[in-house]
Amino acid sequence: MLERVSHRPFQKEPDPRPLPEEPVVQSALTAIFDALFEMLGDTRLEPDLEDLLWSAVNLFHRAGERIQRELQRNEEAQHAGQREQDGSEVKSVELAEGIMFLERRNAFEFMRDYAADLFEAEISSAWRPRTGSKVS
Repeated sequence: MLERVSHRPFQKEPDPRPLPEEPVVQSALTAIFDALFEMLGDTRLEPDLEDLLWSAVNLFHRAGERIQRELQRNEEAQHAGQREQDGSEVKSVELAEGIMFLERRNAFEFMRDYAADLFEAEISSAWRPRTGSKVS
């Protein structure tokens, strides 16, 4: 499995693989939250459960923020390319990368929002980032 995660095909080209489907994401996140509750509930580690669940949501939040920064750099490169090319043409690679960043960011935001809903259902408190940007 480590080989699969560390290998990133098409680093210089748009990745043709699909994004995870929403029902798969929802099922997997629900299973993760359920597993943590089953594992830690009614044990001496139960007091740590809220922090662990918060961290699970934050995992997706931080990934989305990182990709948003990449998207911003891509947009800056597109604007620079437009100025250099007198505005008539933008490099297709930068446009394709921008679309990829948007899709990835949106996927992680969906994961974050769904995990935040699970957090709220389990903890009876809304998930909020501790630092940085706010979730709308």
